[in-house]
Amino acid sequence: MTPEKSIFSKIIDREIPSEIVYEDEKCIVINDINPKARIHLLVIPKKPIATLFDLAPEDKDLMGHMMLLLPQLAQSQGLDGFKTQIHTGESGGQEVFHIHIHLLGN
Repeated sequence: MTPEKSIFSKIIDREIPSEIVYEDEKCIVINDINPKARIHLLVIPKKPIATLFDLAPEDKDLMGHMMLLLPQLAQSQGLDGFKTQIHTGESGGQEVFHIHIHLLGN
């Protein structure tokens, strides 16, 4: 039995529409549908990794790519500062079990 796709996998596969801010071969960036700041982006890897606990050594380039993308995204949104959040596990506030980085700025 194939596990059910996350909402983010469905967005990546264009099964669910979303406002895409940026996309490349490794990740997609969308506006959060429930923003907690004036700018609230979600940086989502195309590889479905449930949580930070599930990262493997071969994921270091993917995670580095996303981290280096964050300041570029912030600047493209006119931000001169921002904060990031990665929720991990239910007790860490994670709601969608597909790693993603929140980029927030005002």
